[in-house]
Amino acid sequence: MLTLSSPPPKIAGALPGLWFLIPWRERARAEAVVRGIKEGRGWRSVGRRALVASDKGAEEEVDSRPFLRARTGEELLSHIRREVENGRLCSDVANGLEELYYNYQNAVLQGGHPNAKEIILSNMAVAFELPVFQIHLLENYIGVTICVGKTKALYCFQDPFTFSPYHKAIREPFDYYMFGQNYIRPLIDFRKSYVGNISLFCEIEEKLRQGHNVVLMSNHQSEADPAVFALSLERTNPRIAETIVFVAGDRVVSDPLCKPFSMGRNLICVYSKKHMDDVPELTEMKRRANTRSLKDMALLLRGGSQIIWIAPSGGRDRPDPVTGEWSPAPFDSSSVDNMRRLVEHSGVPGHIYPLALLCYEVMPPPPQVEKQIGERRTISFHGVGMSVAPEMNYKDVTSHCENLEEAKEVFSQALYNSVTEQYNVLKSAIYGCRGLEASTSVVSLSQPWQ
Repeated sequence: MLTLSSPPPKIAGALPGLWFLIPWRERARAEAVVRGIKEGRGWRSVGRRALVASDKGAEEEVDSRPFLRARTGEELLSHIRREVENGRLCSDVANGLEELYYNYQNAVLQGGHPNAKEIILSNMAVAFELPVFQIHLLENYIGVTICVGKTKALYCFQDPFTFSPYHKAIREPFDYYMFGQNYIRPLIDFRKSYVGNISLFCEIEEKLRQGHNVVLMSNHQSEADPAVFALSLERTNPRIAETIVFVAGDRVVSDPLCKPFSMGRNLICVYSKKHMDDVPELTEMKRRANTRSLKDMALLLRGGSQIIWIAPSGGRDRPDPVTGEWSPAPFDSSSVDNMRRLVEHSGVPGHIYPLALLCYEVMPPPPQVEKQIGERRTISFHGVGMSVAPEMNYKDVTSHCENLEEAKEVFSQALYNSVTEQYNVLKSAIYGCRGLEASTSVVSLSQPWQ
């Protein structure tokens, strides 16, 4: 028999019209977890021990966070296998998670960190807990996952988190931004990592303080790009690292293993041209969604002081199928021009900078573009690079052009050429083992974390 009562206002907001389906005991359990998080006890503490009143007036201990309770890697993996045995997790997903664990473990161990085992266990426990069970008891920030009745599956009612066209990074009560930072940090060999033209980021920060907008036209290498960007600047330019808005494709907000990382970033969510027609019946819906996202981006730019990262190639770089060499994917001139016009029509001064990223080794994408969500994750410990070049002014670059179509192509190519030039300097520093000596008159390399 269900005992009905009114839900707490914010939790009710996450479950509009459905709260009455959940028995009082499960509602109390959810409230206990939320209270524990708000009191600062953290995910592990709340997961291990949340005392709630039962419907008989007694107290029972809730022990519903199996991954966060694990004390060893083998225990962590045993929970995954148990979920398969109990029919709560399909074997394909379980195999993927186990492979991800070993890949991450091997990569972190390569770094030689004295606390490597603790880092691996802690980061993978949270990474598994969030996407596998979608336990998001974070009031109306995320949604609620509750078990209704002990005879049902472990989490038989789910309201998984969905991204709005403009998503703001979730920093509380659980800090998804820092989760992403701490997960990627041990994968980066900072001894062999470099930033090009760090002084330009200070110039960019000053423009943002003045209320101007800044757009970074960049190549895109891996799912780790946002973390690599932020980790490269967290010592010198933390404001940029935390406030930048990434234009993100639908795959990073729909893949269960990507979602927790994406939730910690400011995003404008769009459907990539590369996947626009994967399912013909959804093409029109995707176009309408992109139109809404563009409107949200225009509103952001009108407010000023925005820094936006966009990859005009429409997806991640891929190696040459013959040589195996990596290079930035060509920019789509229409994407560049659309972004430029949004900036110019915002009514706020705007600036466009070319940015290069080199970090594919950390989380390389599949060799070819895949339609299916849920790619295999390969992870390694490696040096990374990021570089920004001086602002490019559209009128200056295209002054010799005879028509708008030519100007569009010329400006896009100029940005791409700058990104490629910077990329090659980073490549020389990291893969050519030249380090800081790879600096040129155009790209001055440094290690700002030193």
